[in-house]
Amino acid sequence: MSKRIKYLQTDRGDLPMYAEGIVEQDWDSYTEADHAVWKQLFERQSALLPGRACDEFMTGLEDLKLGPDQIPKFSEANKVLRAKTGWELVAVEGLLPDLRFFELLSAKQFPVTWWIREPEQIDYISEPDLFHDFFGHVPLLANPVFGDYLQAYGAGGVKAAGLDALSFLARLYWYTVEFGLIQTEQGLRIYGAGIVSSKGESLYSLESAAPNRIGFDLQRLMRTRYRIDTYQQSYFVIDSFKQLFDATEPDFTGYYAALQAQTPLAAGEIAPGDTIVQRGSGEGWVLVGDV
Repeated sequence: MSKRIKYLQTDRGDLPMYAEGIVEQDWDSYTEADHAVWKQLFERQSALLPGRACDEFMTGLEDLKLGPDQIPKFSEANKVLRAKTGWELVAVEGLLPDLRFFELLSAKQFPVTWWIREPEQIDYISEPDLFHDFFGHVPLLANPVFGDYLQAYGAGGVKAAGLDALSFLARLYWYTVEFGLIQTEQGLRIYGAGIVSSKGESLYSLESAAPNRIGFDLQRLMRTRYRIDTYQQSYFVIDSFKQLFDATEPDFTGYYAALQAQTPLAAGEIAPGDTIVQRGSGEGWVLVGDV
Protein backbone atom coordinates (compact mmCIF):
# COMPACT_ATOMS: atom_id res chain seq x y z
CA MET A 1 0.00 0.00 0.00
CA SER A 2 1.24 3.50 -0.71
CA LYS A 3 1.63 6.12 1.99
CA ARG A 4 2.32 9.83 1.58
CA ILE A 5 5.15 10.62 3.99
CA LYS A 6 4.70 13.65 6.21
CA TYR A 7 6.62 14.48 9.36
CA LEU A 8 5.75 14.72 13.01
CA GLN A 9 7.92 16.84 15.29
CA THR A 10 8.76 14.97 18.50
CA ASP A 11 11.40 15.05 21.19
CA ARG A 12 13.54 12.87 18.90
CA GLY A 13 13.26 15.12 15.85
CA ASP A 14 11.39 14.61 12.58
CA LEU A 15 9.70 11.23 12.29
CA PRO A 16 7.66 9.82 9.40
CA MET A 17 3.98 10.64 9.77
CA TYR A 18 1.42 8.86 7.63
CA ALA A 19 -1.63 11.10 7.34
CA GLU A 20 -3.99 9.88 4.64
CA GLY A 21 -7.02 10.67 6.80
CA ILE A 22 -10.19 8.81 7.67
CA VAL A 23 -11.15 5.88 5.43
CA GLU A 24 -13.37 2.80 5.42
CA GLN A 25 -12.03 -0.31 7.10
CA ASP A 26 -12.78 -2.44 4.00
CA TRP A 27 -12.74 -5.62 6.07
CA ASP A 28 -13.18 -7.87 3.02
CA SER A 29 -9.79 -6.76 1.69
CA TYR A 30 -7.86 -8.52 4.48
CA THR A 31 -5.95 -11.58 3.27
CA GLU A 32 -5.44 -14.92 4.96
CA ALA A 33 -1.94 -13.71 5.83
CA ASP A 34 -3.40 -10.61 7.51
CA HIS A 35 -5.75 -12.72 9.65
CA ALA A 36 -2.86 -15.07 10.47
CA VAL A 37 -0.77 -12.15 11.76
CA TRP A 38 -3.67 -11.02 13.97
CA LYS A 39 -4.07 -14.59 15.27
CA GLN A 40 -0.39 -14.98 16.12
CA LEU A 41 -0.20 -11.65 17.93
CA PHE A 42 -3.57 -12.05 19.66
CA GLU A 43 -2.78 -15.51 21.02
CA ARG A 44 0.67 -14.47 22.21
CA GLN A 45 -0.52 -11.39 24.09
CA SER A 46 -3.68 -13.07 25.43
CA ALA A 47 -1.52 -15.75 27.03
CA LEU A 48 0.97 -13.22 28.41
CA LEU A 49 -1.27 -10.52 29.89
CA PRO A 50 -3.33 -12.23 32.64
CA GLY A 51 -1.71 -11.14 35.90
CA ARG A 52 0.21 -8.41 34.07
CA ALA A 53 -2.44 -6.16 32.50
CA CYS A 54 -4.88 -4.28 34.72
CA ASP A 55 -8.37 -5.68 35.32
CA GLU A 56 -10.00 -2.84 33.37
CA PHE A 57 -8.07 -3.82 30.25
CA MET A 58 -8.86 -7.50 30.61
CA THR A 59 -12.54 -6.72 31.16
CA GLY A 60 -12.54 -4.61 28.00
CA LEU A 61 -11.15 -7.53 26.01
CA GLU A 62 -14.01 -9.67 27.27
CA ASP A 63 -16.63 -6.98 26.59
CA LEU A 64 -15.49 -6.67 22.98
CA LYS A 65 -15.61 -10.46 22.54
CA LEU A 66 -12.35 -10.41 20.63
CA GLY A 67 -10.98 -13.68 19.32
CA PRO A 68 -7.92 -14.93 17.48
CA ASP A 69 -9.48 -16.25 14.30
CA GLN A 70 -10.02 -13.02 12.37
CA ILE A 71 -9.32 -9.31 12.43
CA PRO A 72 -12.18 -7.59 14.29
CA LYS A 73 -14.70 -5.45 12.48
CA PHE A 74 -14.74 -1.87 13.70
CA SER A 75 -18.50 -1.73 13.16
CA GLU A 76 -19.04 -4.57 15.62
CA ALA A 77 -16.75 -3.01 18.22
CA ASN A 78 -18.62 0.28 17.86
CA LYS A 79 -21.87 -1.35 18.95
CA VAL A 80 -20.23 -2.34 22.24
CA LEU A 81 -18.40 0.94 22.80
CA ARG A 82 -21.37 3.18 22.04
CA ALA A 83 -23.49 1.27 24.53
CA LYS A 84 -20.86 1.34 27.29
CA THR A 85 -19.14 4.71 26.99
CA GLY A 86 -20.31 6.53 23.85
CA TRP A 87 -16.97 6.03 22.07
CA GLU A 88 -16.61 4.82 18.51
CA LEU A 89 -13.75 3.86 16.21
CA VAL A 90 -12.85 5.49 12.90
CA ALA A 91 -10.53 3.80 10.41
CA VAL A 92 -7.45 5.76 9.31
CA GLU A 93 -4.39 5.22 7.13
CA GLY A 94 -2.10 6.02 10.05
CA LEU A 95 -1.11 8.91 12.27
CA LEU A 96 -3.21 12.04 11.82
CA PRO A 97 -2.17 15.69 12.11
CA ASP A 98 -2.18 16.77 15.74
CA LEU A 99 -5.23 19.02 15.67
CA ARG A 100 -7.34 16.47 13.79
CA PHE A 101 -6.34 13.79 16.29
CA PHE A 102 -7.33 15.96 19.25
CA GLU A 103 -10.61 16.91 17.62
CA LEU A 104 -11.52 13.26 17.17
CA LEU A 105 -10.71 12.37 20.78
CA SER A 106 -12.71 15.30 22.10
CA ALA A 107 -15.68 13.96 20.09
CA LYS A 108 -15.18 10.42 21.49
CA GLN A 109 -13.91 9.09 18.19
CA PHE A 110 -10.74 7.00 18.33
CA PRO A 111 -8.64 6.62 15.15
CA VAL A 112 -7.55 3.03 14.46
CA THR A 113 -5.12 2.20 11.66
CA TRP A 114 -6.93 -0.15 9.27
CA TRP A 115 -3.89 -2.12 7.98
CA ILE A 116 -1.92 -4.75 9.87
CA ARG A 117 1.81 -5.41 9.89
CA GLU A 118 3.55 -7.95 7.65
CA PRO A 119 4.57 -11.40 9.02
CA GLU A 120 8.23 -10.35 9.18
CA GLN A 121 7.23 -7.42 11.43
CA ILE A 122 5.66 -9.54 14.16
CA ASP A 123 8.07 -8.37 16.87
CA TYR A 124 8.59 -4.75 15.80
CA ILE A 125 6.98 -2.16 13.56
CA SER A 126 8.00 1.49 13.50
CA GLU A 127 4.50 2.96 13.04
CA PRO A 128 1.21 2.01 14.71
CA ASP A 129 -0.77 -0.69 12.89
CA LEU A 130 -4.17 -2.26 13.48
CA PHE A 131 -2.93 -4.66 16.15
CA HIS A 132 -1.33 -1.91 18.21
CA ASP A 133 -4.26 0.46 17.83
CA PHE A 134 -7.08 -2.04 18.28
CA PHE A 135 -5.72 -4.60 20.72
CA GLY A 136 -3.68 -2.02 22.62
CA HIS A 137 -6.07 0.93 22.85
CA VAL A 138 -9.65 -0.13 22.27
CA PRO A 139 -10.35 -2.35 25.33
CA LEU A 140 -9.90 0.59 27.73
CA LEU A 141 -12.35 2.69 25.70
CA ALA A 142 -15.01 0.46 27.26
CA ASN A 143 -14.04 1.81 30.70
CA PRO A 144 -16.02 4.99 31.53
CA VAL A 145 -13.34 6.69 33.64
CA PHE A 146 -10.52 6.06 31.19
CA GLY A 147 -12.79 7.08 28.34
CA ASP A 148 -13.55 10.37 30.07
CA TYR A 149 -9.83 10.95 30.61
CA LEU A 150 -9.09 10.44 26.93
CA GLN A 151 -11.91 12.76 25.88
CA ALA A 152 -10.64 15.45 28.28
CA TYR A 153 -7.15 14.93 26.89
CA GLY A 154 -8.46 15.55 23.38
CA ALA A 155 -10.22 18.75 24.43
CA GLY A 156 -7.03 19.93 26.12
CA GLY A 157 -5.05 19.17 22.98
CA VAL A 158 -7.28 21.36 20.84
CA LYS A 159 -6.52 24.25 23.20
CA ALA A 160 -2.80 23.44 23.46
CA ALA A 161 -2.44 23.62 19.69
CA GLY A 162 -2.81 27.41 19.98
CA LEU A 163 -0.43 27.76 22.92
CA ASP A 164 2.79 26.25 21.51
CA ALA A 165 2.44 23.47 24.08
CA LEU A 166 1.96 20.30 22.05
CA SER A 167 5.24 18.77 23.21
CA PHE A 168 3.90 18.67 26.78
CA LEU A 169 0.68 16.98 25.65
CA ALA A 170 2.69 14.48 23.59
CA ARG A 171 4.64 13.49 26.71
CA LEU A 172 1.44 13.10 28.72
CA TYR A 173 -0.04 10.78 26.09
CA TRP A 174 3.20 8.83 25.75
CA TYR A 175 3.66 8.16 29.45
CA THR A 176 0.00 7.39 30.20
CA VAL A 177 -2.05 6.17 27.22
CA GLU A 178 0.91 4.48 25.52
CA PHE A 179 3.29 3.41 28.30
CA GLY A 180 1.44 3.78 31.59
CA LEU A 181 1.59 1.51 34.63
CA ILE A 182 -1.00 1.38 37.41
CA GLN A 183 -0.66 0.35 41.05
CA THR A 184 -3.44 -2.05 42.11
CA GLU A 185 -4.27 -4.11 45.18
CA GLN A 186 -2.79 -7.08 43.33
CA GLY A 187 0.43 -5.23 42.50
CA LEU A 188 1.82 -3.25 39.61
CA ARG A 189 -0.07 -3.73 36.33
CA ILE A 190 0.10 -2.54 32.72
CA TYR A 191 -2.46 -0.32 31.01
CA GLY A 192 -0.52 1.51 28.29
CA ALA A 193 -1.24 0.37 24.74
CA GLY A 194 2.41 0.36 23.72
CA ILE A 195 3.08 -2.18 26.45
CA VAL A 196 0.04 -4.46 26.23
CA SER A 197 0.52 -4.85 22.46
CA SER A 198 4.22 -5.79 22.82
CA LYS A 199 5.53 -9.08 24.18
CA GLY A 200 8.96 -7.68 24.96
CA GLU A 201 7.78 -4.53 26.71
CA SER A 202 5.07 -6.40 28.64
CA LEU A 203 7.84 -8.39 30.30
CA TYR A 204 10.42 -5.61 30.52
CA SER A 205 8.11 -2.99 32.04
CA LEU A 206 7.26 -5.18 35.04
CA GLU A 207 10.23 -7.50 35.44
CA SER A 208 13.39 -5.68 34.39
CA ALA A 209 15.49 -3.87 36.98
CA ALA A 210 16.69 -1.39 34.34
CA PRO A 211 13.91 1.24 34.02
CA ASN A 212 12.78 3.82 36.54
CA ARG A 213 9.21 3.47 37.81
CA ILE A 214 8.11 6.84 39.13
CA GLY A 215 4.96 7.83 40.98
CA PHE A 216 2.65 9.92 38.78
CA ASP A 217 3.11 13.68 38.98
CA LEU A 218 1.56 15.61 36.10
CA GLN A 219 4.01 18.46 35.69
CA ARG A 220 7.06 16.31 36.35
CA LEU A 221 5.83 13.88 33.69
CA MET A 222 5.26 16.66 31.15
CA ARG A 223 8.87 17.80 31.61
CA THR A 224 10.20 14.36 30.69
CA ARG A 225 11.47 13.55 27.21
CA TYR A 226 10.92 10.08 25.80
CA ARG A 227 12.64 7.65 23.45
CA ILE A 228 10.89 5.90 20.59
CA ASP A 229 13.78 3.64 19.57
CA THR A 230 14.10 1.44 22.65
CA TYR A 231 12.19 0.14 25.64
CA GLN A 232 11.29 2.92 28.03
CA GLN A 233 13.88 4.21 30.46
CA SER A 234 11.14 5.52 32.78
CA TYR A 235 7.53 4.56 33.45
CA PHE A 236 5.06 6.63 35.46
CA VAL A 237 2.79 4.79 37.86
CA ILE A 238 -0.77 6.00 38.53
CA ASP A 239 -2.92 4.96 41.51
CA SER A 240 -6.18 4.88 39.53
CA PHE A 241 -7.79 6.09 36.33
CA LYS A 242 -9.68 8.63 38.42
CA GLN A 243 -6.32 10.13 39.35
CA LEU A 244 -5.62 10.60 35.64
CA PHE A 245 -9.00 12.18 35.00
CA ASP A 246 -8.71 14.51 37.99
CA ALA A 247 -5.24 15.60 36.86
CA THR A 248 -6.61 16.50 33.43
CA GLU A 249 -9.52 18.62 34.69
CA PRO A 250 -7.66 21.88 35.49
CA ASP A 251 -6.82 24.46 32.85
CA PHE A 252 -3.25 23.66 31.77
CA THR A 253 -2.42 27.20 30.60
CA GLY A 254 -0.55 28.06 33.80
CA TYR A 255 1.23 24.71 33.73
CA TYR A 256 2.51 25.37 30.21
CA ALA A 257 3.98 28.71 31.18
CA ALA A 258 5.81 27.14 34.12
CA LEU A 259 7.03 24.19 32.06
CA GLN A 260 8.31 26.37 29.26
CA ALA A 261 10.56 28.11 31.79
CA GLN A 262 12.10 24.83 32.97
CA THR A 263 14.75 22.60 31.40
CA PRO A 264 13.28 19.31 30.12
CA LEU A 265 14.30 16.14 31.92
CA ALA A 266 16.01 13.28 30.08
CA ALA A 267 14.06 10.07 29.61
CA GLY A 268 16.04 8.15 32.22
CA GLU A 269 16.63 10.99 34.68
CA ILE A 270 15.60 10.85 38.35
CA ALA A 271 14.55 14.24 39.71
CA PRO A 272 14.48 15.54 43.30
CA GLY A 273 11.15 14.67 44.91
CA ASP A 274 10.44 11.67 42.68
CA THR A 275 8.61 8.81 44.34
CA ILE A 276 10.30 5.67 43.10
CA VAL A 277 8.50 2.34 42.78
CA GLN A 278 10.78 -0.67 43.11
CA ARG A 279 10.46 -4.40 43.60
CA GLY A 280 10.22 -5.30 47.29
CA SER A 281 11.78 -8.26 49.02
CA GLY A 282 8.44 -10.09 48.93
CA GLU A 283 5.87 -10.42 46.17
CA GLY A 284 4.73 -7.42 44.18
CA TRP A 285 5.93 -3.83 44.24
CA VAL A 286 6.23 -1.21 46.93
CA LEU A 287 6.70 2.55 47.09
CA VAL A 288 10.07 3.27 48.62
CA GLY A 289 9.78 7.01 49.13
CA ASP A 290 11.01 10.27 47.73
CA VAL A 291 14.43 10.87 46.23
